[in-house]
Amino acid sequence: MKAGDVLSYLEMCSFESASLQRGMNFHHDGAVSVVLMSTRDGAPYDDQVEEDGRVLIYEGHDLPKFKNGPDPKTVDQPMRFGSGSLTQNGKFFEAAHRDRESKNDQEVVRVYEKVRSGIWVYNGAFDLTKAWIEASAGRKVFKFRLELFDSGSVVQGPGNLPDHTRLIPSAVKQEVWKRDKGSCVTCGSQDHLHFDHIIPFSKGGASILSENIQLLCARHNLEKRDRIE
Repeated sequence: MKAGDVLSYLEMCSFESASLQRGMNFHHDGAVSVVLMSTRDGAPYDDQVEEDGRVLIYEGHDLPKFKNGPDPKTVDQPMRFGSGSLTQNGKFFEAAHRDRESKNDQEVVRVYEKVRSGIWVYNGAFDLTKAWIEASAGRKVFKFRLELFDSGSVVQGPGNLPDHTRLIPSAVKQEVWKRDKGSCVTCGSQDHLHFDHIIPFSKGGASILSENIQLLCARHNLEKRDRIE
């Protein structure tokens, strides 16, 4: 799998061999973490894409909502549960602050982005490089900085995932999905889709322009590879 691949929720869970019921999943397969993000209008958290897709700022998650309990959006995001054990926020926070002496100690996070109900895009593998707590709307929230791995880097995980592209902004993905009607522009297939740069990023093609992005099925994306048509 590579950045830009489109998956259903079930396909995403199948790839990760887990039922992903929460947005933050620290070391869910033993070494690599998984987060689910969204920058759509009405998204529950303030996730952001920066530096031409090389950097994600991911917001931590709230307390669960309990009957007769406070509105989770009005209280600080928790570092620990009442038992004293770390929440997902706490686990990611401590990992970001752990001393790391070499690239072998990178904290790998695979990121999936929700494009629309039931439709997700694999954004690539990132390194968790920084975490902090900031004030937001009268409470404290966690923020995590994730940096895309450099070209040619290989990330251990299902399939050994290389990442060699830049994130396509959410608004562009949504515009392209609507324009191309959720189908391959070459054959009309709705299976195994990929957001493809018409002019490859490596050759100067932009990720921020919908005119340079199209939907291709796996077969036609493989045939196109890295050539300009």
